[in-house]
Amino acid sequence: MAIITISRQLGSLGDEVAAALSSRLGWEVITRQTLLDRYLKPVTNNRDYHVLKESAKAYLDECTSGLTYLAYLEEKLYELTETVSVVMVGFGSQIIFAEHEEALHVRIIAPEAIRINRVRRQYSVEDDEARRILITADRKHKRFVSTVFDTDLTQSELYDLTLNTEVLSVDACVAAIISIQDNIQKQKELEKTAEGSDVIVNHGQMHDFKHPAEVEFARILDMYQIEWKYEPKTFPIEWDAEGNVTLAFSPDFYLPQFDTYLELTTMNQKYVTMKNRKARKVRELYPGTNVKIVYKKDFQSLVERFSGIS
Repeated sequence: MAIITISRQLGSLGDEVAAALSSRLGWEVITRQTLLDRYLKPVTNNRDYHVLKESAKAYLDECTSGLTYLAYLEEKLYELTETVSVVMVGFGSQIIFAEHEEALHVRIIAPEAIRINRVRRQYSVEDDEARRILITADRKHKRFVSTVFDTDLTQSELYDLTLNTEVLSVDACVAAIISIQDNIQKQKELEKTAEGSDVIVNHGQMHDFKHPAEVEFARILDMYQIEWKYEPKTFPIEWDAEGNVTLAFSPDFYLPQFDTYLELTTMNQKYVTMKNRKARKVRELYPGTNVKIVYKKDFQSLVERFSGIS
């Protein structure tokens, strides 16, 4: 099922965004307190429960199940998300679900001055005290993730989307997150539709190939992790007296890494001759353009050669 993880700074409106997402999507919000009450309270005594509330390091201790408390929680969370979609707030969830195919990781931030003003209003304190509250919260958030996951939570690569609420409202943030989540789901549907057919999804585009040989070749390229584009360009190569294009050539594949166009062909000599003539005309009319004619029997060796170059 789908997961949206929310990492947030105090005073960034991150909790408000999570609550609004939950309301809009109908998904449960899972917080650290949820984890403590639902999963840890039943397996701990009062003393250990209190320690887990206060200490990050305690999550690395062994649980009664033989796992660490962290591993136990991760196991429970993966079991939960097999059947329901959730909005997960904090607790290093962007790391727990880093490899999950349907997880979207969001970071909510705001400038310090904006956060101080919000905290000042929230707790009815002066600016200096609001600043101290922020510093303490930021330090504890960072220390928790560093201690439990050995990771810096501020690393941008942990997140798919970072939203700054200096200007963005809660509703605007929710709209942006849902839009991206919808896009992810559509992409998954495209990939599912493509399975077992002559359709391949490449860089978000669905390609419906004209010949089974093209499908086979695209999958070989994918296997070797060679980037490709399908029929990305058409080269006019002949014109009539009025200047109208009468003949053009659209090579089957383009390999950006090698700046090379590839045209697949069968063993039928008639087609080989025609394609060779078109490729020769492209080289003449468009100097510096690399075009190769490829026989099916040469697929594997050609791709292996390109892979070796990379």
